[in-house]
Amino acid sequence: MSLALEEAGLAFEKQEVPVGAVLVKNGEIISRSHNQSISKNDPSAHAEMNVLRDAGKKLGNYRLNDCQLYITLEPCLMCFGACVHARIERIIFGAEDSKSGVIKNNLLLENEKFFNHKLSITSGILESESSKLLKTFFQERRS
Repeated sequence: MSLALEEAGLAFEKQEVPVGAVLVKNGEIISRSHNQSISKNDPSAHAEMNVLRDAGKKLGNYRLNDCQLYITLEPCLMCFGACVHARIERIIFGAEDSKSGVIKNNLLLENEKFFNHKLSITSGILESESSKLLKTFFQERRS
């Protein structure tokens, strides 16, 4: 998770919403990235989506079985859906997102039965550090 937090810091430096993600398989880092929606003019360039795209290319498969995804912020609907389709084994995230998060907040998709793939979820890892970075970012943008 500390590497995902480093990625979030890179996003912060680039004036992107500071979210970072790291994908791991068999203890090896496959991909790491951060939000790039603003710099790429791409609404889908969230940290998670960037990591999933890159990992799929590196592994030569859109199925990312047996992979764990570390994210500094609770995933949104788009990112959670992509994780389900990619067959991510486990999502580990830091801060909850009361506005857009769909695992612990809002839609509570972790518990939905209609998905054909069930992910394991762990939350609250480096939560205060992840939350502080996001709060600082938005406070600076508002002032």
